[in-house]
Amino acid sequence: MDHYDAIIIGAGQGGGPIAGKLAQAGQKVALVERKHVGGTCVNEGCTPTKTMVASARVAYLARRAADYGVQVGDISVDMGVVRQRKRDIVEMFRSGSESGITSKDGLDLIMGEASFTGDKTLNVTLNEGGSRTLSADTIIINTGQRPNIPPIDGLDSVDYLDSTSIMELGEVPDKLVVIGGGYIGLEFGQMFRRFGAEVTLLQRGASVAKHEDDDISNTIVDIFRDDGIEVVLHADATSVRQDDGEIVLSVDVQGEVREVRGSHLLVATGRTPNTDALNLSSTSIEVDRRGYIVTSADLRTNVPGVYAIGDVRGEAAFTHISYDDARLLEKILIDGQQATTTGRLVPYTMFIDPQLARVGLSEQEARERGLPIRVAKMPMTSAARAIEIDETRGLMKAIVHADTERILGCVIFGHEGGEVMSVVQVAMMANLPYTALRDGVFAHPTLTESLNNLFATLD
Repeated sequence: MDHYDAIIIGAGQGGGPIAGKLAQAGQKVALVERKHVGGTCVNEGCTPTKTMVASARVAYLARRAADYGVQVGDISVDMGVVRQRKRDIVEMFRSGSESGITSKDGLDLIMGEASFTGDKTLNVTLNEGGSRTLSADTIIINTGQRPNIPPIDGLDSVDYLDSTSIMELGEVPDKLVVIGGGYIGLEFGQMFRRFGAEVTLLQRGASVAKHEDDDISNTIVDIFRDDGIEVVLHADATSVRQDDGEIVLSVDVQGEVREVRGSHLLVATGRTPNTDALNLSSTSIEVDRRGYIVTSADLRTNVPGVYAIGDVRGEAAFTHISYDDARLLEKILIDGQQATTTGRLVPYTMFIDPQLARVGLSEQEARERGLPIRVAKMPMTSAARAIEIDETRGLMKAIVHADTERILGCVIFGHEGGEVMSVVQVAMMANLPYTALRDGVFAHPTLTESLNNLFATLD
């Protein structure tokens, strides 16, 4: 048995950084990765999807060129080139991450599948063959998530796509059917519509992006339908079959059974934790009913010396949160300080177009907590910069505490929404009143300048 000071399972955006920090602190560290360094973000998530979103936006703008007085010819999309561009950028990021890990003294990168044999012992089935038995004083689990596949009758008999395989298509689908109206379904649905596919999006619930307020969700649907995407709400896919080269779904829409046909099917119904292969039954580590590892606010499991970070905890599944988990764990394990996730702001951006960016509480969440609030709201049609660049779809919205005047939450659903939202987040981090943004002097003409007008709606 090879003993280490620390073993990290999973070389994602949390596992890689904390492994490097522990090694730099003089510890003997093993980083076990079963597939590829960089985790979901670099290999199947943020990096490849946003690279393809950028290609789709170029196609969208090219088709709108005449609106700006620019004449172009016929627009076509070469998915082979789009795919290769995506692959090249992924490889660049992945190789950079791997070289950063392998260059660290005291850090062993072990490629293989790890499974527990006890609370502090592991067996690693090596990708190159054979196995190793490892133990450590500290173990950090960073195994992330994978696509969740729902139990739809007949699904295993058709060639469906998930969020990873759809990015390897070498052609634009004639008609793409998307099951799921969350992040993944929305981003890919709009992306492939812009590449030239007909798209039907089926959402089981009453609204897409279910964690957003109704006015935001409804605006998404309006924008998608304006883009030519068929959005069907209350749509429960009950069965699927292959028929004469097409994929055919039976869909229950509020009691009415419909038949939906497509050349390709994307299943985008959420994510599930990568804990099933860890053999956690051989340990005392607690998991919830969905298989996520239960931790305290300082990332500890119920087993002393065993921690979990990132998506496998079942909380906000964002790269920046995984990275921040690693930062907190660095304080705890290396600096000997206390650190907690309690009260941490969780910003995020959905890279549909326009971008949907949010930080803090939604209006619904604030009202459910019984907080005294005021709501600032402004359509992007009132933003001068948005008018100038002809990007007026969407809205800005902020939730303000009625007594303290502090900003509780903000949604920027507009062009480059993520960048503008970050300005509001900084104000929230500094505990500034909303009046600081209402009265702030921002460069003209910028989108951020519109925060003056947004918060002036509260006057």
